[in-house]
Amino acid sequence: MKTTSSEEVLHQRARDLGLYGVLEDWRHFRDEPWLEDLLAREETERKRRSLERRIRASKVGRFKDIADFDYDWPSEIDREQITDLFTFDFLKDLSNIVLIGPNGVGKTMIAKNLVYQALHRGVTARFVTASEMLNDLAAQETASTLQRRIAHYCRPVLLAIDELGYLSYDLRHADLLFEIVSRRYRNKPILITSNRVFSDWNEVFPNATCVVTLVDRLTHHADVVKIDGESYRHKEAQERAKKKAQLRAQRRRARTQKKK
Repeated sequence: MKTTSSEEVLHQRARDLGLYGVLEDWRHFRDEPWLEDLLAREETERKRRSLERRIRASKVGRFKDIADFDYDWPSEIDREQITDLFTFDFLKDLSNIVLIGPNGVGKTMIAKNLVYQALHRGVTARFVTASEMLNDLAAQETASTLQRRIAHYCRPVLLAIDELGYLSYDLRHADLLFEIVSRRYRNKPILITSNRVFSDWNEVFPNATCVVTLVDRLTHHADVVKIDGESYRHKEAQERAKKKAQLRAQRRRARTQKKK
């Protein structure tokens, strides 16, 4: 069995990086002690810049790290199920993820962390709200531009659709979502967050005949994560208000002591 020499490995790395000036004069550079370090630095920097580009393109935005998720706050949550999502086996299994729960229980936080960590694994991903995506598709005026926008949302390996259920949509929006789900079905996974259980999706897409089939295709191979409880944001707002009240009380006591 023929082995690959270290020089051949270095030469291939230089080719992969497109360092044509180095390749052109390879005999001069191949024995230089700094060559391997140069290649390693270039590879590292390109990986970093590629990740930055993919993060920007994903539109994931700002979010809290999953390490800060308070599992003790929800009244219903399966922590082991959440942890399993971050093994990213669903990417290999081509399974969808549906996070269902009321407003403010951390669905978007979990979804954004999944998108962000997927990007770090080299996976292309896109984060978008349901209203942004469906309104974008509905605004296309020609069949060709619509197909290009559909392709835009079907291209990433992982598509995260946030806040499905907060607004109601017409028949065209329902058909457009069905088109996205159908094209990605058993091909590329979708991650959806919703404040509505599936039996209520007829209210999200009233009079849409495709809802039953839409839910069926979405959930055929899917992990459905249910979270219930009071809003984290309401809790944090109360905590901030309490801290501010305590600070004001401290200031008042300090002013009173100064007057004495």
